[in-house]
Amino acid sequence: MHEPPHPAAPAPTPSEPSGRGFQMRSLIITAFLPTLLFGIGQGAVIPVMPLYAKGLGATVAMIGLIVALRGVGTMVMDIPAGMLVSRFGERWSLVGGTIVLMLVAGATAVSGAPWQFAIVSFTMGGAWAVFLLARLSYVTEHAPIEFRGRALSTIGGLGRVGNLIGPLIGGYVASMFGLQSTFYLQALLSGSAALVLFLVVDDEKREPMAHGASPHQLVFGVLRDHRTIFATGGVAAVMLQVLRNGRQIVIPLWGDAIGLDFATIGWVYSASNLIDSLMFYPAGIAMDRWGRRFVVLSSLAILSLGMAIIPLATNAVTLALVGLVSGLGNGLGAGIVQTLGADFSPTTGRGEFLGVWRLLSDLGASAGPAVFGVIAGAASLGVASVATGGIGFIGAFVIYLALPEPLQRDGTPRGRRRVP
Repeated sequence: MHEPPHPAAPAPTPSEPSGRGFQMRSLIITAFLPTLLFGIGQGAVIPVMPLYAKGLGATVAMIGLIVALRGVGTMVMDIPAGMLVSRFGERWSLVGGTIVLMLVAGATAVSGAPWQFAIVSFTMGGAWAVFLLARLSYVTEHAPIEFRGRALSTIGGLGRVGNLIGPLIGGYVASMFGLQSTFYLQALLSGSAALVLFLVVDDEKREPMAHGASPHQLVFGVLRDHRTIFATGGVAAVMLQVLRNGRQIVIPLWGDAIGLDFATIGWVYSASNLIDSLMFYPAGIAMDRWGRRFVVLSSLAILSLGMAIIPLATNAVTLALVGLVSGLGNGLGAGIVQTLGADFSPTTGRGEFLGVWRLLSDLGASAGPAVFGVIAGAASLGVASVATGGIGFIGAFVIYLALPEPLQRDGTPRGRRRVP
């Protein structure tokens, strides 16, 4: 199929890192280890936050608001985080984001009222935004495009591993020392990540900012110059996040609707997450070998199928099979949203571009549960599942028609010949 040219497609530039001599292990200390520490700390506190808020006297409605403020803080800081990376570079943005998270985690542990917890929850989301965007920018700068899928899918997989390990460690620490101790654990892990990043990440020479351009002018310039890729690749990011977060809701709710007990629902959900976690590196290989379009279309199609066939599940076995399909689709897309953003990001204005890209992704993550809930409220749980799957198929069709492929067939950047 003819692929339409696009000005934002990553044509080779003098600053494009070369694949010659690059080793994945060069990212172990600078990107992979901090990601694992960050993921474990995040996984430890996420399940605890509602219980901790309840212990402070928050009502159910207040608990929902407090937890939601974390996501709001992330979205509010996505674009400012891009500006910070452009202004101060990846090293200081990474270190600064983790230090703020360390301080916020410590402040959470001593919060004495729901309103205080709400403030630190919002700030925690903002610190996450800075760390995640700076890490994406760092890997984009250092990993050649033909290795970028594996690098970013590994980061996505380590985040999943951290979110699997974190609740186990956090639960043990909380049972031994109290709920607030999990936030001290997060502070310790964040501080450790900050120290590692400070010691091993080098300062990079930044592209100069446009002469006389203010930060908001740079953001509007990025939106103007790359509007087509945001309208195509952005669709991929939003649709994937809508399906991913819809999946997290529908499996437990459908299990309850067909009469399964909590233990069985937990087993089904864990099986789905297991195959999801095992797929991250094969997904990276597929991205680098067969292209980004192949992976994003496959992930969307399988996730959409998993959502659409939910009403066919009538017992634990069939629901587990449906969950495995959804887990396969989600795992196949591990790192694809970040990889597309990295591939299409320009050399000049990269931070601002990635800030807008992450905002689109986070909006999709927030919209997923809302879209599903609105449809379920208006019709039924089964109709909402099928409709969400249908939305995913429509998104896959749009992407098939319009999304350019950043890689050539041989796995090198478009416009660059492979070195013999």
